[in-house]
Amino acid sequence: REFEAEIRFYSGDDPLDVWERYIKWTEQAFPGGGKDGNLAAVLERAVQALHGQQRYYKDPRYLNLWLKFGDCCNEPLDLYSYLHSQEIGTTLAPLYITWAEALEARGSFRKADLIFQEGLQRKAEPLDKLQAHHKQFQARVSRQTLLALEESSDGDNMGLLEIAEPQRSSLADLKGRGKKKVRAPINRVGDAVKVMNPNRSSQPQGSLQLPNAPSFAVFDENSVSGPEIPTLTAQSWPAPPVPRAKENELSAGPWNSGR
Repeated sequence: REFEAEIRFYSGDDPLDVWERYIKWTEQAFPGGGKDGNLAAVLERAVQALHGQQRYYKDPRYLNLWLKFGDCCNEPLDLYSYLHSQEIGTTLAPLYITWAEALEARGSFRKADLIFQEGLQRKAEPLDKLQAHHKQFQARVSRQTLLALEESSDGDNMGLLEIAEPQRSSLADLKGRGKKKVRAPINRVGDAVKVMNPNRSSQPQGSLQLPNAPSFAVFDENSVSGPEIPTLTAQSWPAPPVPRAKENELSAGPWNSGR
């Protein structure tokens, strides 16, 4: 009641401070969450009350409020896109870290890396925290890639860290049972026929050529000029996403029809 009264009759110049203290008190008083704390409703009221106040767009307190509200939404990725399109928190590292971790949890590693690169290009603060999370993300992706390669390889194939077994030369003698030597039959074609039979008259045959295969360029990060990573395109979101469906709420109807 004290917080509700302070919000209702507040006349200061920092209404975000009241909502921040109200949310912290709710989290401490109801650490288990649930309908008693009603944290989702308080967060929704806070973002609606402070909506459109651009003086808070670069404030870490305001971004933290939005990120907590995103945990109450069915689709938090929509909320992060909305924040990006409205330039809310785009100079702060927590936006890109939270956004990238949500994409990573869904297996969208490429998009998650793009989010990290966007934050690094904007030098979001604190920059050292963003860089540390990006390195940890790269390590996790590399480890998962190696595990996936090892699981997908057959039992006859070599592992990534195994030593290849020595292979027999193609023209070496085979070891047969007993003292008798065994030689593998060899069918020579093409230029090998001319080399082994120089006196045999034959029409010159063209060397075997592979079909024209499309050439591909090997990526070299040292030779790339300028940023090659595509930038994120801002989307026009008219309003923030709706939170999850609230419990214990009845749909509207005629007031005199119930018993």
